[in-house]
Amino acid sequence: MDWNHHNGPGVRRPLAAMTSLLRRTHLTPPDLLADAVDEAVAHLGAQATVYLADYTQTVLVAMARPSIEPAPNLTIDGTLGGRAYRMLAVQTAVVDGEAQLWMPIIDGVERVGVLKIVVEDGGSLEDRAFRRQCWWFAHYLGHLVTMMDTYGDGIDAVRRRQPRTLSAELIWQLLPPLTSGTDKVIVSGRLEPSSSVGGDVFDYALSDTAAQFAIFDATGHDLHSGLAAAAALAAYRNARRQGHGLFEQTESVHRAVQDAFGGRMYATGVLATLDLDTGRLRYLSAGHPPPLLLRAGKIVKTLDAGRRPLLGLDMREGNIAEEMLEPDDTVVLYTDGITEARDEQHQFFGIDRLADFIEREVSAGTPMPEMVRRVCRRILDHQGGVLQDDATMLLVQWTTTGQAYLEPTR
Repeated sequence: MDWNHHNGPGVRRPLAAMTSLLRRTHLTPPDLLADAVDEAVAHLGAQATVYLADYTQTVLVAMARPSIEPAPNLTIDGTLGGRAYRMLAVQTAVVDGEAQLWMPIIDGVERVGVLKIVVEDGGSLEDRAFRRQCWWFAHYLGHLVTMMDTYGDGIDAVRRRQPRTLSAELIWQLLPPLTSGTDKVIVSGRLEPSSSVGGDVFDYALSDTAAQFAIFDATGHDLHSGLAAAAALAAYRNARRQGHGLFEQTESVHRAVQDAFGGRMYATGVLATLDLDTGRLRYLSAGHPPPLLLRAGKIVKTLDAGRRPLLGLDMREGNIAEEMLEPDDTVVLYTDGITEARDEQHQFFGIDRLADFIEREVSAGTPMPEMVRRVCRRILDHQGGVLQDDATMLLVQWTTTGQAYLEPTR
């Protein structure tokens, strides 16, 4: 089959679509990406609109194109495009005679947005070859969005729907991708409130043999807490990248916070290493809420060993704990803003409610990044839409099968 052969209007050339997008974006500024996409999709005999998820993950925002009226925003909950994003599932529909294909845009396994593709022939919606071509196109587009986001503010301007505090600006620039994975592990996290997060932060590093990850919560809710969290994160990365173990990583974080703030600030945290060949988990918790262990759809254990004092205050050495995971086990890390969220009756959200919510989402087959999003939305709802504290969650699953939930179903 000659993928580049063109016999006239309507003939699809998938390779030409990909090369067109590659060629057009070589020197294209981020704010003109949507034009390049539409030009490239024409090689598939279609038209396209690029929607990006805003930072709150509540709305899909269409990327504007010069001289063309922008499409209206779509809510992530309650729309066809939103369902494609939430469940990583391709959606099709014929609306007012318009044949629509809604394709998730992902970078690796990180959700970026949704690509709306419109074709003249409704029969194309069920054409498996065409859908596969669109899937690869959307996947490559996800890489482009993430890469081009670092070149300017055009993509950020689409996703940012409210001002950020200085602390939140600092934290967001330090975060790794919210979701990532390999053929052995999946990691997904989230921070709330996205526009004013203070001292919560997480990080991870994946290799073929190990997953190293950590979560930190610096005291306070202002720029000082953001600076303390940044110091903790930088110290953790520095020690980890030098090949140091958990003790040395923890000591490095402690010294960084103590040296920078002289005992005026402190942080809690959990640092861990997971052997991806054996499932051996080693972890150390510094005054932080203990992680939960999710196994076979149920929270079966609290990982409450491996304790040491707060980071930045006491320098007493703690002890490293170990836990042997079973295939498909998930470690649930969170900050106290999750469990200590209070409703109007001053009732805490609590561990039991968190465990129950996670178990129900697992039972429903919810993809991991969507589960994290829903937990954070549930915490926000519990507090009447206004968080009293940062709420952060990080899930780490040791698996060779869970990856299937993160590949858009076609």
